[in-house]
Amino acid sequence: MKNTAWKKLISEVLAAVMVLSAAGCGKDEGDIKREDVSEKRTIQLFGPNTRAALSKAVEDMSPAERMYVMSEQNSGVTIDFNSYQAEDYQDKTYDEVCLDRVRNHMGDDLLLMNADVISALGKEGLLSDLSGMPAAGKLRDCVLAANTIGGKLVAIPQEIVAYGLFCNVELFEKYGLALPETPEDLLRCCDVFQENGIEYPIGANRWWLELFVLAQGFADMYIGGDLSAEIEALNQGKARLSDYMRPGLEYLQLLFDKGYIDYQTAYTYEAMDEAPKFLAQETPIVMSYQGAAAPERNYGDLEFKMEVIGIPSSLGQVPVLSISGSGIPEDAPQKENAFDLFNQMMSEEILVDYIARNGSISPFKGEMKGLEVPECSARLTESVNSDYYVLATNGNLNIELWGNTCVIVQHLMAGATVEECLAEFDALQDTAVRQS
Repeated sequence: MKNTAWKKLISEVLAAVMVLSAAGCGKDEGDIKREDVSEKRTIQLFGPNTRAALSKAVEDMSPAERMYVMSEQNSGVTIDFNSYQAEDYQDKTYDEVCLDRVRNHMGDDLLLMNADVISALGKEGLLSDLSGMPAAGKLRDCVLAANTIGGKLVAIPQEIVAYGLFCNVELFEKYGLALPETPEDLLRCCDVFQENGIEYPIGANRWWLELFVLAQGFADMYIGGDLSAEIEALNQGKARLSDYMRPGLEYLQLLFDKGYIDYQTAYTYEAMDEAPKFLAQETPIVMSYQGAAAPERNYGDLEFKMEVIGIPSSLGQVPVLSISGSGIPEDAPQKENAFDLFNQMMSEEILVDYIARNGSISPFKGEMKGLEVPECSARLTESVNSDYYVLATNGNLNIELWGNTCVIVQHLMAGATVEECLAEFDALQDTAVRQS
């Protein structure tokens, strides 16, 4: 992508939720801080995280810190962290540095990667096949679809991040409204809210409005469609990406035109800037990721009843899933040690602890003992468990969607027409077809 600004979203939000999130940008690779650890069995881990303070009790550590410490203890492998910290978001992004390090054989043994990095490195054959790991046989189909490239499973996540609508149930009930299932339902709800003095029913920022585009564009493909055939048609250019994107872009423009979203203000908002109005019950709906409803998070301790639902589509409420992952470079110097540590990171004991604290969804099929689902997000979790979702990025598709859609939606917010935005999608597809 020419425009990498969208990665700030993942830096600011997902880094607080998941160990796999991007750390954003630094000035150059000189910002990488190496913490040398003199242990016999050591691996180099490249990611946004650093080692927890030695004086900190395990109970006081973040979910990611706890995961690392527990994995080290169980595997006997010590992590030497190469951390890339967010500073000013001006020059080189975390993703760019990650790509550079692997392509230039910088000696990393384990990587924390976003979806576009996984796709690029997987297609270049620079990541190891993880299909032999015990965890691989437990993975959900959506994880396999997102991270299997060229027949190789090249990354595995510690969690699934599901996006949806956060709804103030009490405001819906106050005006006799059911939670919206379809785009038409949402329009009717917004009508009623405005009639009762709520100026902007949907709170938004400049990062997540693409959820409407992805859910409406790809619900039919992921739920009941011939997924493989449709992806192949897109990869070959026989089907046009703009045809998938048109319904959601036109719907977003309608939401803007009707004044249901203050899109000009949203264009200036970073992730969570819209939260105060939702918390003050001035806005009945916001978009966010499920983990934001976990205890001690942005929406984890409310004075009103909230429910997290999927994005309204022609097939009902559909979560949009973002799946990143950890991977091992093909030329990792300490590959055996990396696999030993990674196997512990993916053990159920450690995953249950990590996922419960993050309020996210397990990458494994079936129930995990000791893992409870927060009541407010039970409906969203059940949708994922029932394979009722849309993937934000699919490893088999030669076009990266999550970031590209975010950037193009920002162009719509800034005044581009729907047709101009659709032309951008087709240009991306044409480039991908030529390069494939």
